[in-house]
Amino acid sequence: MRRVAAASFGLLVFLFAATAGAVQPDEMLKDPALEARARALSEQIRCLVCQNESIDDSEASLAHDLRVLIRKQIKEGRTNAQIRTFLVQRYGTFVLLKPPFRASTLVLWLGPLVVLLAGAAGMALYFRSRKREAAPADALSPKELARVERLLRGGDGPA
Repeated sequence: MRRVAAASFGLLVFLFAATAGAVQPDEMLKDPALEARARALSEQIRCLVCQNESIDDSEASLAHDLRVLIRKQIKEGRTNAQIRTFLVQRYGTFVLLKPPFRASTLVLWLGPLVVLLAGAAGMALYFRSRKREAAPADALSPKELARVERLLRGGDGPA
């Protein structure tokens, strides 16, 4: 019984921890419209420490600093495009969770498609070769067909 209670408690702690947002109350802007804009922008910026989540979700101190920087620039009246440009100039296009389609990011955008097409072509060639191997080399002659029919009808003996 204690194990079940401990496991349930652990599961609850995990679930509540997973849903806790990284944005701290002291970071939030007082104007709800500006805060919504800051959150939307933060969701598009990659945490440079975690690298697989946005700064809006990250607990890293650098993500906190970037969230504060974004809110500061919003208060100063900068547009979302200006803020994104500033961050890209400072940290490179890697800071964007969805990098733009350029020659330098071509592999990121087209790489999965190339791998998928190569896999499909490989599977097609594999199944085509298996089909050829499974096909009989020669068809039965009329004499062999007649013998098979006799055998199937119950007759036995040489043809």
